[in-house]
Amino acid sequence: MHRVFITGATGFVGRGVAQALRADGHIVRCLVRRGSEPLLKGLGAVERVEGDVLIRRTLDVAMAGCDAVIHLVGIIRERPALAETFERLHVDATLNVLAAASGAGVRRVLHMSALGTRPGARARYHQTKWRAEEAVRSSGLDWTIFRPSIVYGHGDGFVTVLARMVRRLPIVPVIGSGTARLQPVWLPVVAEGFARALDRPAAVGQAYDVAGPEAYTLNEVLDLIGAMLKRRVRKAHVPLGLVRRLTAVLQSVPFYPVTTDQLRMLEEDNVCDPKPFLHAFDLEPVSFPTGLERMLLA
Repeated sequence: MHRVFITGATGFVGRGVAQALRADGHIVRCLVRRGSEPLLKGLGAVERVEGDVLIRRTLDVAMAGCDAVIHLVGIIRERPALAETFERLHVDATLNVLAAASGAGVRRVLHMSALGTRPGARARYHQTKWRAEEAVRSSGLDWTIFRPSIVYGHGDGFVTVLARMVRRLPIVPVIGSGTARLQPVWLPVVAEGFARALDRPAAVGQAYDVAGPEAYTLNEVLDLIGAMLKRRVRKAHVPLGLVRRLTAVLQSVPFYPVTTDQLRMLEEDNVCDPKPFLHAFDLEPVSFPTGLERMLLA
């Protein structure tokens, strides 16, 4: 049994990881910012400590007595007006967590990055994720890095959003051709991987690409969701060049749906071989149609 400190526990992935840890008998301590405590409702017996990944002294206090850290904090979109930038939330936050772990004598650190993170990446999101990974690798701690593709499940920001569009809109807008491939991965599989990694010495010093067993284009994802909901999906493909021009002007406007950085990522395939991850932690893959059925028809 471990006492595990989690950053990002109030997020979609964080809640799943906390549930998996509790199911495996670990004591879970969740870092929460003031006012975010209600987001942990339903998790049951977890320790809640107030703090901020950007304020080192709060981490020193919150991490005391733990023997493992799971660092999940990240953002997909910057909000500079609120000082929420990739540089701060990916790089600076990771440096703070690693320094606090070292100071508290915590050796085991699990870090969530993102599939597509690599040196020379085009998107600033991936660039800063890579710098965070480099900090983890050079920390001197017993680290493991996970790079998930799009994680989906109840309450996510992917399938839930697309299903709502399919249900409500006569025509679903698709940016560009919709032919870039992705490998959505079922949240419980990701969460259980984190939980099992705590007691797998072979996982120390390893980085795992995490994805579902099959790759799909966005067009195919929409068609699968439509078939599950028994609705025909009519798509309107918006030319990428037009979206780029609009985004350059409007991305700072609240509620505009995409950023220039996200468009760069949309142009790339987001795929990998998930077998090393699955084998390392003795996990059974969940096919995307099976996950959709559990989400939409259960």
